[in-house]
Amino acid sequence: MEILSLILKIVYGAFFCFAGVMHFIKPAFFKDFIPEFFPKKLVNYGVGFIEFALGLGLFFNPLTKHASLGILILLIILLPIHVWDYTKKKPAIGSKNLAIIRIPIQFLFMYGIYIVYQNHSYI
Repeated sequence: MEILSLILKIVYGAFFCFAGVMHFIKPAFFKDFIPEFFPKKLVNYGVGFIEFALGLGLFFNPLTKHASLGILILLIILLPIHVWDYTKKKPAIGSKNLAIIRIPIQFLFMYGIYIVYQNHSYI
């Protein structure tokens, strides 16, 4: 389980750093994910910063436990966005089928980062 945790730690770290940077490089891509009643720029850049910081934290052993817990919390907070996106006439990414598939994938992502959280030691 330790090798799986290490692999997941690296994959999640790279993915969240990349996703965080993309919020700044291509903010238009994320605008349709953010409900109209939120300040779009603030939410986009805020989430991008948080994603990057948490992803980076996975690469530093003393921060890994906190970063993985932060990613888990972030994924839980963002889950309603995936459900909301599915209910829209035109989902942000592709079809309704793709939008519905993203929901169980979000739970899979939660489970993966939970593995990192559970198996991390400070050594």
